[in-house]
Amino acid sequence: MRMLIAGAAGLAMLGLGACNGYGTGDLGRTLAGAVLEDLIRDAVGMEFRDEGFVARDRYRHPVETLAFFGVQPDDTVVEIWPGGGYYAQILAPYLAREGTYYAVASERGLTGVRNFVSAHPDAVGTVNYARFPAAAGEPMVPAGSADVVLTFRNVHNWEMGETPFGAEAFAQMYAMLKPGGTLGVVEHRLPEDAPAEREAVSGYMKTSSVIAMAEAAGFELVEASEINANPNDSADWPEGVWTLPPVLRLGDTDRERYLAIGESDRMTLKFRKPS
Repeated sequence: MRMLIAGAAGLAMLGLGACNGYGTGDLGRTLAGAVLEDLIRDAVGMEFRDEGFVARDRYRHPVETLAFFGVQPDDTVVEIWPGGGYYAQILAPYLAREGTYYAVASERGLTGVRNFVSAHPDAVGTVNYARFPAAAGEPMVPAGSADVVLTFRNVHNWEMGETPFGAEAFAQMYAMLKPGGTLGVVEHRLPEDAPAEREAVSGYMKTSSVIAMAEAAGFELVEASEINANPNDSADWPEGVWTLPPVLRLGDTDRERYLAIGESDRMTLKFRKPS
């Protein structure tokens, strides 16, 4: 039998859950607080996670972030543009037993997740793939099927370049979610008093801009968190957010200074699709 949870605390939770319908595909209750964090922490602690990703946990706070978004182990969760697979390596095993995980991007953008799934098929179960943004005829997440949609440090990419598509991106995420479903957004944060044109080149976005795009698509802001804040980041660097780790675009120039600052200051926003 494939087990989701590696740690003793998680195994104990599964034992408790079995007495309350856990394992039937329907928890029948919403896990929260320390109980939810313990289950997520066990997934974060799995030994097959990439060492480079583990080293970034102190900046990305995966346990606190996923708990803030309320990601339950039996949810259908869509991750938009998973990149190298940092969160895929947590979410796929976490959801393997009771939930459903979608990795959604261009085919090239799914390479990291596909490689991870191929290397650890027994741990991750079935992973679903779809395109984003999806055009007519391409594989799509079924409308109204997701409990949670998550996107980490991607909104700036949708607004950069000659043809911004942030509005369409938020509209497609809205369509994926069930009524009452959650959209979780983490994004590099530009100060509100910074020139607006910096959003198109710096890799940072204003919180007000992200909220405005989400609300234009129909979402309601539920709560904002400072889980992923970094007060040492001024968001004003010669090569934008890529000046800081992990990219360190300036190479050895002021490298120790940027390493000391750490990764970017980030907004963490929880939205809801109205019921």
